[in-house]
Amino acid sequence: MAKQRKPFTKSTTTAPSLIDQARDELFGHILRCGVTEAEPDQQKEWMDDTVQYLGERYPDLDEEMLGQVRTLGERFCRPVSRKVEVANSAAE
Repeated sequence: MAKQRKPFTKSTTTAPSLIDQARDELFGHILRCGVTEAEPDQQKEWMDDTVQYLGERYPDLDEEMLGQVRTLGERFCRPVSRKVEVANSAAE
């Protein structure tokens, strides 16, 4: 006798948290505004203004959560650093 399989049921998904929404919105703004190409002092000024805007847009986020979003945004703006292996370059 073949084993009966349970039909696949789609699990309910939860909406993203406020901090996730704010983070995603910040990343979108960073990409649209070209902040990654700006000088560090310009990035800081832009980030100050944008995080203030996000704080107004998401009033339920406290200062700590906004700080976390800002940290993620600042990391997102940094260029990728690639570690070059010295052994490989010496072998050539």
